[in-house]
Amino acid sequence: MPAPALARPVFSTEDSRLIRRAVVEFIKNNQDDIETPKFVNLHHRLGRMG
Repeated sequence: MPAPALARPVFSTEDSRLIRRAVVEFIKNNQDDIETPKFVNLHHRLGRMG
């Protein structure tokens, strides 16, 4: 039986940095949006990735 292949990352480190920048822009431009707290939490989690 062959060994299972290692999972490859979906996003690169560069992708993570770009996504964080996009999330920050959303937060800045949508302070009154009901979804903004979710984006703040997402930004925090992305920061923990690397």
